[in-house]
Amino acid sequence: MLDRIYLALDFPNKTEANNLLRELPKGLGVKIGLELFLKEGLNYVKEVRNLGYNVFLDLKFHDIPRTVYGAVLQVAGFCDIVNVHASGGLEMLQAAKEASLKVESPPKLIGVTVLTSLSEANWQSVGGAQTIVRAVEKRALLCKEAGLDGVVCSPLEAKNIKNVCGSKFVTVTPGIRLESGLKEDQKRTATPKEAINMSCDYLVIGRPITKATDPAKALNAILREMES
Repeated sequence: MLDRIYLALDFPNKTEANNLLRELPKGLGVKIGLELFLKEGLNYVKEVRNLGYNVFLDLKFHDIPRTVYGAVLQVAGFCDIVNVHASGGLEMLQAAKEASLKVESPPKLIGVTVLTSLSEANWQSVGGAQTIVRAVEKRALLCKEAGLDGVVCSPLEAKNIKNVCGSKFVTVTPGIRLESGLKEDQKRTATPKEAINMSCDYLVIGRPITKATDPAKALNAILREMES
């Protein structure tokens, strides 16, 4: 189960990120997002991967096809998973996929459907004409058409995505909380056990581990819950 967890290294610098990693076992995946990437750059991504961690580079590229092609090409050789926004459209997604295949060991390329920080009301306020569930489904199908390996979605939509896109289509799910009621800035959440039962392939987990008094103990508790 350890290889199904990507720890969100949402830190302002590599000193804080490395301090946490020293407390946790190898074999764990790590997610490097915009904050840490903008501070430490691609060299830190290489450093973490050279230490033996699988890296999910969470940069959510979203631009015209040519720009996204170039951006993916810059990072594809240094991570295991990289993502783009599905809302960029079919041509952008296809350009991203083409770029990802230019490297010797292509990463999994996944599309962000609808951010897990958005509730149904938030979604309607930014012009969502359909329900979140329907929007996520349509964007997942678009990603599959473009040849992507899977999507980022909330745990609540994972099973439906498997139904429409097939069991091998990867679901990467943030919004994991140890208690369903403790959501913080996430809106569409689930516990680790719920996420596994909802057909989530990879769980992105941040604050339940990074903010714990004993991160290793928190990780072990999550693993026990997943295995149950």
